[in-house]
Amino acid sequence: MATAPTTVEVGDLATLLPDWLRSLRAENKAPNTLQGYEQSATQLLEFLRESGMPTNVAHITREHVETFVEQLLATRKPATAANRYRALQRLFAYLVEEGEIVTSPMAKMHPPKVPVPETPVLSDDELRALFGACEGTRLEDRRDMAMFRLLADTGCRSNELTSLKVEDLDRDAQVIYVVGKGSKPRAVPYGARTAQSIDRYMRLRGRHRLAASPFVWIGLRGKVTNEGLRIFLANRSKKAGIGRVHPHMLRHCFAHRWLSRGGNEGDLMRLAGWKSREMLNRYGASAADERARDAYRRMGLGDEL
Repeated sequence: MATAPTTVEVGDLATLLPDWLRSLRAENKAPNTLQGYEQSATQLLEFLRESGMPTNVAHITREHVETFVEQLLATRKPATAANRYRALQRLFAYLVEEGEIVTSPMAKMHPPKVPVPETPVLSDDELRALFGACEGTRLEDRRDMAMFRLLADTGCRSNELTSLKVEDLDRDAQVIYVVGKGSKPRAVPYGARTAQSIDRYMRLRGRHRLAASPFVWIGLRGKVTNEGLRIFLANRSKKAGIGRVHPHMLRHCFAHRWLSRGGNEGDLMRLAGWKSREMLNRYGASAADERARDAYRRMGLGDEL
């Protein structure tokens, strides 16, 4: 005897989530963004079910969402709760746009406050010690030296570094082409000493059994992952005696060193891939990247380490 199919009420959040996710994919949202949005909505749905609250979007109120956020703040980091909050804002805005609800239950809600963490930055001596811990002639020595110098020299994100392909590396121009958040590409220059480290690594890489890999950074098992990068950096920083260093600290170091040497904030925002502040960089944007790279080369930021 066939089992009767389970019926789900029209307008239930469970039936609308797949449509929302398809619309996000159609907007070409980054994979990490899609994953975060899906997790947020799924967690809300599970919370509503477990709490005996309505899952029909027409009956979800501000109180229901606030209770969910309150539960997140009690069990997760404030930054996680804030990320979930932003994702749910986008979900309910979509439901309003599609005519599934008249008004978002989050219309008058305020996001949870997130304390701004103070990320320590490394001194020039600590950076030199880190690079010194990478000295050696093995592939992994030269790879780590090149990766860490590139992180400190460009301020690029971990995923931008590990996703770097050979075709994205212009060694003659000393520029890498990366794709940042929001799938926005940008060209980022690096200095002469970083270029030397990359050249040394690439010569050894060319003789490696995985030399045909499209990705620049390779290890014993293939492409270096974000987790692999974190492990390599933690091990080298421990060897250098400077405490545990994570990749994002080198991004902070880049910003700190740029600004402390009088670097222009607008140039820094373009090089680091940060969103513009209001109208900043909107005018003359066609030549802004070139101006930023010229300013970088005048400073010789990466050549003094």
